[in-house]
This record gives sequence, C-alpha cells and structure tokens, in this order.
Amino acid sequence: MEHPENSTEYAGLQVNAGVEQPSIINPYLKRNRFRRRDYSVDELVDGILKGNITMLSQAVTLIESQAPEHQEKAQAVIERCLPYSGKSVRIGISGVPGAGKSTSIDVFGCHVLDRCGGKLAVLAIDPSSEKTRGSILGDKTRMEKLSQRTDAFIRPSPSAGSLGGVARKTRETIILCEAAGYNTIFVETVGVGQSETACHSMVDFFLLLQVTGTGDELQGIKRGIMEMADGIVINKCDGDNVERCKTTATSLKNALHFFPQAESGWQPQVLCYSGFYGYGVKEVWDMIFGYFEFVKENGYLEYRRSKQAQYWMYETIDEHLRRSFYQNPKIRLMKKDAEACVLNNQKTSFTAAQELLDTYFKDMRDKE
Repeated sequence: MEHPENSTEYAGLQVNAGVEQPSIINPYLKRNRFRRRDYSVDELVDGILKGNITMLSQAVTLIESQAPEHQEKAQAVIERCLPYSGKSVRIGISGVPGAGKSTSIDVFGCHVLDRCGGKLAVLAIDPSSEKTRGSILGDKTRMEKLSQRTDAFIRPSPSAGSLGGVARKTRETIILCEAAGYNTIFVETVGVGQSETACHSMVDFFLLLQVTGTGDELQGIKRGIMEMADGIVINKCDGDNVERCKTTATSLKNALHFFPQAESGWQPQVLCYSGFYGYGVKEVWDMIFGYFEFVKENGYLEYRRSKQAQYWMYETIDEHLRRSFYQNPKIRLMKKDAEACVLNNQKTSFTAAQELLDTYFKDMRDKE
C-alpha cells in the first residue's frame, strides 16, 4: 500500500498523494542558449583593442589552452596585438606563501588607480596540484575592493606545473592586456622560494614581500630571489609587530650590502608597511615611481625589456621542442615501453632517454 496511513485501522485519517515533483532541470532552458560563441581572430583583436573584457578573457583562455588549433589561433591574435603593447608599467609581486601578496595587490591597486588613473590588470598565478592538476583560482576573493572596480581586470591562472612562480603563458597575456589599454600590470606569483625567479624576466620592477619571524639573519643574505628584488617590503608592520619588523628591515638592509651592485645601478630599498591597515602604502609607491624615473633616465628600462624578449625567445623554442617531442606518434608508442624498462631496471634512465631522443631526431630527418 502506498500510504499505510489510509488503512481502515486509522479511521478519520486521510493522506493525499500530493503533487508530482517537478524536474530539477528547467524545461524552458535551451541548452544552446548559453553556448560560448567562437569568435574569429579579427573579432578578438578588434574587441581587445576596444577594451572589451569578454574578448580579452576569451583570448587569454585560448593562450592557456594546450589544443593545437587554439594555440594557432592564439598566436595569430598575439601577433596582431603586439604593435599595441609595451606601453604599460609591469610590476611583479612575489614572496613566501602567507606574506600578504593578494591583500597587498588589493591595497596597491586601489592606491595607484586613485593616484594615477588609467586601468589596472592583475595576473594572479595559482599553484596547480601535482596529483589532480587542478587549481582553486581563489585569489580574486581576497581582492575585495579591487574586484569591484570597473577599471581593474583580475585574471587568475593555474601554474600548470610551470616553475618560476608564474605560468608559461603569462608574458603573452601581458601583451594582450597592454593592447587592451591597461597601463599598469601586476603579476602575482604563487609564492616563490630562493631560485624560482621567472617572474623577474617579464616585469620592470620586482617587489619582494617579506614577513618578520621567518628565520635568522642568515636568511637575508641567501642569494637567488633576494638579489633580484628591486624593492623589499616587510608586510604586517602593525600592532605589537612594529618593532620586530623594524629589526628585520635593518637586518635586510645590512644583507643587501653583501650583494653586488645591480645592473641598473639602482640600490634596492627596504620598507615596512601594513597591507591590512594600509600603513606606508604611499611610501612604497614613492619608491616604485622613483625606480622608474631612475631607469628611464639611464636607459636601463629599454635594455631590460630587450634582454627579456631575448630570454623568452629561447624559452619559447624550448617549449615548442618539448611539445613537438611528446606529440610525436613514434615517441608516444615507445614511451610506455621505455618507462617499463626503467621501472624494471632493464635500462637506465639516461639510456632510455637517449633512445627516445635518437628516434625523435631520426623521424625529423626522415620527414625532411
């Protein structure tokens, strides 16, 4: 019986069957209604040059895609936008996880927009999981003020296994943002260590965020990311932490004397500030503006960008060779057997790698 309550033993009790439950899917919803339109190269370039955020976002998605047809289309868009790039101020922001990079970008971004006007683009790189290859992409949630402004564009991207604290396609994304009229660009890294410094090779000013209480004075004189910083800022300088931050600043200033003179001739400064309360923001930006005036006057800014273009030329070659190698049909067939031989100790890693490379180069010669 469907409703035992309607049995005769329950006299006077009547339970109705009720209404039929509707489907969880809206029957009036047309699935094709929200399908993303596939824009042509001309439409994407025209939209980017007009500052259309939708077109810019879709072009960045094409750049990040690994599909060959998407890569071909993305490169065509980049080539068309390249003449309109190079007119922005590129600032990289790095530091250990928890140093307050996202909070600092929120404060710095609002300050520079109010002070200088224009438009700001934030390229936030989120670490990808080594197991699932997924990323949270939640940096935008910590930029509450900046995300509400129409003159700011925030694009979180996965690192996708790239070392150096930034994604492989970040530099190409910078070109599109510059073509879209963004005259200030922030590049936030995943939170780098002492040697992951790829961000330095794509920005004009490299800002390193530090926090107090992360180690002894020897941490300040370790090379790597420290000697590449154009400015060092100690965050969370508020409340009972002020004196400790000042002590750390003194240690870092002393440590900088052990480093050789920067190629630009600029002497990096060490400042204290609080991103949460907004203390010292003006002083930080006075330092950044002072740096740009200095490098523009001595010509180092143009030289640095030329060297960066050369560096990324070779990085692009390495990436294309790597993709060509792993997409080769013969390599795909041999790769599993080579892995099995290495796992079973039948071949060394170097021997298996050399055999794969020899097969690849022979196949390339045969195709010629």
